[in-house]
Amino acid sequence: MSSASAGSQPLALAEVISLLRESLQLGGRADGFAAETRLLGSLPELDSMAVVGVITALEERFGIVVDDDEISADTFESVGSLHAFLCAKLAA
Repeated sequence: MSSASAGSQPLALAEVISLLRESLQLGGRADGFAAETRLLGSLPELDSMAVVGVITALEERFGIVVDDDEISADTFESVGSLHAFLCAKLAA
C-alpha cells in the first residue's frame, strides 16, 4: 500500500502516473505525462477492460473501494482528473 493515505501528505501526481505506467504497460511513454495529459479517447491502451484494471490497481495500491456509481468518463478524462478523484477518495 502507498504511504499516501488519509491524514498523511498529499498524493503526488507522479504516483498516479506510475500506476498508469504499470497498469497499462506504457513504459517510457508515460514519462512525459502531466496533469493535462488526456487519457480516455486519447490513449489506445485505455479501453473499457483497461479501465477496470486501473480501478482494481487503484483499490489494491491505495486501499480504497471504488463503487461503480463513483466512476464516469470524466474521471478518466486526464491524468489530473484521475489524480483529483483519487485524492478525494483518500481524503474521505
